[in-house]
Amino acid sequence: MKVSVIIPVYNEFPAFDQVLERVRRAPLPESCTKEIVVVDDGSTDGTAARVRDYGLQGVIVGHQSILNLGKGAAVRVGIALASGDIILIQDGDLEYDPNDYFRIVEPIVKGEADVVYGSRFLGKPKGMALANLLANRILTFSANLLYRARLTDEATAYKAFRTSVLRRINLQCRGFEFCPEVTAKLRRLGYTIREVPIGYNARGIAEGKKIRARHGIEALWTLLKFRVTPRERCMVRVRASHGVTKTC
Repeated sequence: MKVSVIIPVYNEFPAFDQVLERVRRAPLPESCTKEIVVVDDGSTDGTAARVRDYGLQGVIVGHQSILNLGKGAAVRVGIALASGDIILIQDGDLEYDPNDYFRIVEPIVKGEADVVYGSRFLGKPKGMALANLLANRILTFSANLLYRARLTDEATAYKAFRTSVLRRINLQCRGFEFCPEVTAKLRRLGYTIREVPIGYNARGIAEGKKIRARHGIEALWTLLKFRVTPRERCMVRVRASHGVTKTC
C-alpha cells in the first residue's frame, strides 16, 4: 500500500529541512511505500523556495499557493494531489515525531480500521501550556458528547485515513477547523475512529506556533454546527454519467 504524507506548511523555513528528512526516514509497515505531498500555503520566509527545490529534485509532490489561505485549504489541496491508499497528515514543524507513523498506519494496513488518530494523551506530551491543555480537553469532551466519538485527543494533528474514506467527506475547511470538521463528519457517517499513543513535544509562539485562542472557539463552533447539519451534506456529491446527482 502507498501512504501519502500530506504536509501543509506556512513560514516554516527554520524547521522545514529537518521535518522533511524525518518524514523521509520515518518507518512504515513492510508492505508500504511512501509519497510526500507538501503544500506551501503562501509562505514569505523562504519555505516556498525550498518546496520548489525539493519538487524539482523529485523528492516530493509539491504545490504552492500565492496567497495564505489556511491549513484546511492546504490539506484539501493535498488530498486532491495524493495518489496513495492511505493519507496521513503531518504538520510542518517538530512537535510531532514521524517515528510514530508505523503504529498510526498499521491498523489501516491490517484492515482493522479506516481512520486512526495519534493521541498525545495516551502518550506523554511534553511542554504543553495549560491553556492549550484545557482547550484540548474541552474540544475532546465536546466531540465525545456530541458525536459519541470516545476520543482522548480530538485536536491531534496526526490523523490517518483510508483515502477512499477521506474522499467521501465533503470538507469545507479553510483554516484550523479541519480537525473538528473531519471528526464531526466521520462520526456523522458512522465511522469509528481508532486511537494509538504518540509522542509530542510542544512549541510556543516564539518558536512559530500559530494556534491562538480564537481557533479554539472556531473549533468548538465547528463541532456544534455539523451536529445539526443534514447528514447528506457531510458527503461528497457526484454527478453520475446519466446526469443524476448522488452522494457517495
